[in-house]
Amino acid sequence: MIRSVLVANRGEIARRVFRTCRELGIATVAVHSDADAGAPHVREADTAVRLPGDAPADTYLRGDLLVRAARAAGADAVHPGYGFLSENAGFATAVAEAGLAWIGPPPAAIEAMASKTRAKELMDRAGVPLLAPVDPGQATEADLPLLVKAAAGGGGRGMRVVSELSALEGELKAAAVEATSAFGDGEVFVEPYVVGGRHVEVQILADGHGTVWTLGTRDCSLQRRHQKVIEEAPAPGLSEELRATLHRAADRAARAIGYRGAGTVEFLVDHTGRAYFLEMNTRLQVEHPVTEAVYRLDLVALQLSIAEGRPLDPEPPRPHGHAVEARLYAEDPAAGWQPQTGTLHRLALPDGVRLDSGVTDGDTIGVHYDPMLAKVIAWAPSRDEAVRKLAGALERAALHGPVTNRDLLVRSLRHPEFTDPGALDTGFYDRHLAELTEAGTDGAPVFALAAALADAHGRSRFGGFRNVPSGPQVKTYACGATEHTIRYRLGRDGLRAEDFPGVRLLALGPDEVVLEIDGLRRPFAIARYGDRVHVDAPPAPGGATAPTSHAFTALPRFPDPTARTEPGSLLAPMPGTVVRIAAGLTEGDPVEAGQPLLWLEAMKMEHKITAPSAGTLTTLPVHPGQQVEVGTLLAVVTD
Repeated sequence: MIRSVLVANRGEIARRVFRTCRELGIATVAVHSDADAGAPHVREADTAVRLPGDAPADTYLRGDLLVRAARAAGADAVHPGYGFLSENAGFATAVAEAGLAWIGPPPAAIEAMASKTRAKELMDRAGVPLLAPVDPGQATEADLPLLVKAAAGGGGRGMRVVSELSALEGELKAAAVEATSAFGDGEVFVEPYVVGGRHVEVQILADGHGTVWTLGTRDCSLQRRHQKVIEEAPAPGLSEELRATLHRAADRAARAIGYRGAGTVEFLVDHTGRAYFLEMNTRLQVEHPVTEAVYRLDLVALQLSIAEGRPLDPEPPRPHGHAVEARLYAEDPAAGWQPQTGTLHRLALPDGVRLDSGVTDGDTIGVHYDPMLAKVIAWAPSRDEAVRKLAGALERAALHGPVTNRDLLVRSLRHPEFTDPGALDTGFYDRHLAELTEAGTDGAPVFALAAALADAHGRSRFGGFRNVPSGPQVKTYACGATEHTIRYRLGRDGLRAEDFPGVRLLALGPDEVVLEIDGLRRPFAIARYGDRVHVDAPPAPGGATAPTSHAFTALPRFPDPTARTEPGSLLAPMPGTVVRIAAGLTEGDPVEAGQPLLWLEAMKMEHKITAPSAGTLTTLPVHPGQQVEVGTLLAVVTD
């Protein structure tokens, strides 16, 4: 019997495991870096152990420290979560050698699947369909496009699509550098890149008594930078024949390596319906909640049961309905998916959906870890209902703090191509990102008007107003790169606002403004955090793609004239590390518009900084390895 579990992880997955442990009466032990000292997973655990330092390499990737922490805290089992050391056979072995129960597959099974190249050789012998590898030295134009992949790890790191043969050598080197940085293993390989393919996976669960469950399929085709954004179960639009093929292949893969515990076998399905093995993840997946919802299971509880030696039932339960999950990230999709940092003042969703989050109100979103804030999961009897439910919940969420991908998620879920299962493939965002992030007619000015009125009420001593015939009240807000100047008069005869014909004030308070707009009543909730104002409103009738929330920065009436930067300055868009400078680039070199100058790494992703226009690189004050903050000068390009 397991009595105390240390989770060798952080954030959302640590909280997820702790939740099940509490329900089963199992004590919980957290570990934390210095950056995570006040994190929710630390506060919620029965015991917590500090891992000195901030960087993952010094903390969550130190197996020796994790084993020592488990023994010091009196834990008798270790759950690795996902990421970090969850698929590290050496760590699994060290846990077992320390006399602790390992809540995962046998080290030999992890080792068999640790390298994608060796895993494919094993799957080939087991009769699992594969894409034939390509020798980069023998590749021709006929082989294009190609995909360069890291043999170790996952999450899109060390992965490059090559459309021109001349770029292959450079992409091989870049992928190897990134893979070495991320996984400590620079091995990469090349295979055909399937255009228009779908990412479909099968959840498996195996006990130590010869039983293997294949718990249906999941579709994870909507991805950015080869990282999943929206997942669902079951994968829609598959023929029964293809489902049976995937289940057989997943079962065969699990039995071929003597698997035990929860795992996922991933496939690429081309437009003809042929499936190819991609990899096997020997751990719990981020998207496991959609399978839990459809099969009405607790996969973490089953992991614990299997680790205790209990057998599974001969047959798994039957599936019910459909579930969809969206990953809510602190990132700006319109700005190259740049991760965002800052204080998360509020994260709240309406009832009826599941929220798995690693953060709570007031937490700081930093630069050390993945920018995912939460997973939002909706279940319903049918796919259409589940998609509608999830989109509606995201639309009504209160998200106050850094920029998020919330609007992108809502628009994606309602896009005609997503609602048609036959049109799903991994190129969705390549085709539609511009339209999904287009500002368009988003109604921001009326949100700014609501903010200005609430601000005026808050500054009024008696909560009332007097007629001031000398001129209107003026308030200016910045929303992204756009400024909104609001001019209005508010007196006994009501609201008179410039540029807002047909708008009538119905109710006014410091935290809520109710307006009548073209005969329709609309309430606006106002929340202030310093000079930032968040305004939320219910969905507008007929405004299926219009944002329901806007964040504004109140601008001073008289801006500081010294707050300027030199023309052509490239400033760091986020805190991070300069990982490399373009080869041979020095001050005084001519550059072309869009030419890569340097790369920043932040939140587990690399971000390319390019020349904004053709000109001369007059300043390059940074160097590889340098830590930079938001607004740090990276380079100056003079026209």
